[in-house]
Amino acid sequence: MRVGTFVLAAQFPGQGQGEALHRAVRSAEVAEESGLDSVWLAEHHFVPYGVCPSAVTLAALLLGRTRRIRVGTAVSVLPNAHPVALGEQAALLHLTSGGRFSLGVGRGGPWVDLEVFGTGLAAYERDFPESLDLLLRWLREPRVAARGERFTFREVPVVPRPDELIGGPAQGPEVIVACTSPKSVKLAAEHGLPMLLGMHCDDGEKADMVALWRTHALAAGHPPEEVRNAGHVSAGVVQIDDRTAEATETLVKTMPGWLKQGLDAHVTVDGRPRAMRDPVAYTELLCGLHPVGPPRLAADRIAATAERTGITRFALLAEGSGDLAATEENVRRLGTEVLPLLG
Repeated sequence: MRVGTFVLAAQFPGQGQGEALHRAVRSAEVAEESGLDSVWLAEHHFVPYGVCPSAVTLAALLLGRTRRIRVGTAVSVLPNAHPVALGEQAALLHLTSGGRFSLGVGRGGPWVDLEVFGTGLAAYERDFPESLDLLLRWLREPRVAARGERFTFREVPVVPRPDELIGGPAQGPEVIVACTSPKSVKLAAEHGLPMLLGMHCDDGEKADMVALWRTHALAAGHPPEEVRNAGHVSAGVVQIDDRTAEATETLVKTMPGWLKQGLDAHVTVDGRPRAMRDPVAYTELLCGLHPVGPPRLAADRIAATAERTGITRFALLAEGSGDLAATEENVRRLGTEVLPLLG
């Protein structure tokens, strides 16, 4: 079982952006101190839901401050970036960290980001498969050219080569795809890439997505052993307390205000209507799905998800209290009290 934290750098009502980023950095450092496996960093633009606009930049900082823990993006929004530029950054972090970097990518949403960065709505609606293919070729081949609808350029050498890790395996960084629909599951499976599954999904939904991924991966010709052992990641929320009611109360008091403020700030690029979750109901849903409560209950919920879905990697949001000291304590308890119960 490989348990890590999911860091959004969430800006809670009344907090400054620097405060949110400081809490994000400290929670990652404490995660390594507490024996956790990984830290997964979210990326958002122009909203207080998360004030980290570059997951790869924050990953570089954390890789420099740590020695053991794996650091990944969850996710870098591929339609906002050129795949080659993102591939160069991923290769650099992979090589300089000794292979501790994982690149998670996703399609994002139809947000105003597409206008600001000049990539346009087509980058979100149509071009994600082409962008993903180009990114993977950059991470796997010595020279790359492009002749697609979106990207066209002459052959150029890949520098630095991600397969030249000193003392490590001759392969590039791990790549993971955030999946929220059958279409994205199929795309990830065809490439043989593991999935990052969202915290809003219950175990049954995640099990169905894993089963669908396996069907498509086998149909695409990937070896059965690789399909069985794919390193999918399940995102969730964690809040450790001696009593379930107190853990739930902590999150229900704080998370709805952050969710409403953060999600309300999203602006669509084309004015399309948005369906918004009720923040209180959503928080209560998350508390019921994920490890929220005493260490034994938390361990049992993680183990139950693993048994139902076959997923053994977890990225758990520990900053739901919005408080620095409480977040650090939550991360410590996850590592020192919950993790040993999982063997």
